[in-house]
Amino acid sequence: MDAWRERQALVGRLVSQGLVRSERVRAAMLKVPRERFLPGDVAGDAYLDAPLSIGSGQTVSAPHMVAIMAEALLCEGGEKLLEIGTGSGYHAAVLADLVSPGRVVTLERIPELAERAERALAATGYADRVRVFVADGSRGYPEEAPFDRISVAAAAPRVPGPLVDALAPGGILVAPIGDATGQTLMRVRKRRDGAVAREDLGPVRFVPLVGEFGYPAGF
Repeated sequence: MDAWRERQALVGRLVSQGLVRSERVRAAMLKVPRERFLPGDVAGDAYLDAPLSIGSGQTVSAPHMVAIMAEALLCEGGEKLLEIGTGSGYHAAVLADLVSPGRVVTLERIPELAERAERALAATGYADRVRVFVADGSRGYPEEAPFDRISVAAAAPRVPGPLVDALAPGGILVAPIGDATGQTLMRVRKRRDGAVAREDLGPVRFVPLVGEFGYPAGF
């Protein structure tokens, strides 16, 4: 496996498809070695544009979805970003490069995944820019609020109120909203006066956001 060539080819396809549009997103996706965030049995498929199993009933998002969400966040650099759903840690690493020289706080409800992601982030040089916590992501992380950007990698029945509250004035939240029958990617912007505007970015499919302001376990 020539990971670098495969990564270049994948990002090139995403650019040609119009899914990667900004140089910031392109550079982040070229830099992060997706294969190093995956279990050994699927690492060889790292540059397929498909979701892959990471254990515990969870998946790492397909690269095209990572690109769509990264572009939707409209990062300019220097932001403090909250990610809900650490999973493998791959998306957190992309986000860390996206907001550089800012930083990322990422929440994962499954301790085993959080520990594995933390090790992968440390091994790939992201330990100083990404902090991983085991927590109910639907409640946000008040200890570090407010956040300039919030990225939610699991579908909730509605935009969780605590996450909107944690968004800084002028901030942007991107989250899939819906259930197993249909989801839409929603972009929420908080104006300087505290009012929010919502924008539908199209259909998506994610695992459910389990938590107090999401779905019950086993949904």
